[in-house]
Amino acid sequence: MTTIFFIGRLIFGFYWLRNGYRHFSGFQGTVAYASSKGVPAAKLAIIVTGLLLLAGGLSMVLGLWPAVGLVCLLVFLIPVTFKMHDYWNVADPNMKMAQSINFWKNIGLIGAVAMMFAISMPWPFSI
Repeated sequence: MTTIFFIGRLIFGFYWLRNGYRHFSGFQGTVAYASSKGVPAAKLAIIVTGLLLLAGGLSMVLGLWPAVGLVCLLVFLIPVTFKMHDYWNVADPNMKMAQSINFWKNIGLIGAVAMMFAISMPWPFSI
């Protein structure tokens, strides 16, 4: 079980690192999208949320301060889920479906993050 948890933790962590990287590699587009959703100070918000993604992902991969990393992920996920994926406010059926999928995916990720708090720390194979 320890090895399976470690492999899952790596997959989970690299998921967040990839999203953090994409946050910054497509910075202008991400800022433009956030602005279109009415995010105040969109440029600053994208920097902060990108750092949260990278910190959370790195924490998961390394097992370094996992509680802090999990909090970073929750601080990212909760507002982003409700602000950026508000499918109930979308008129276009295709966009509504896409936003609904992303909303419920994020709800599932919030559940996964919450469950990880229940795993005794320090985690196996952690720094």
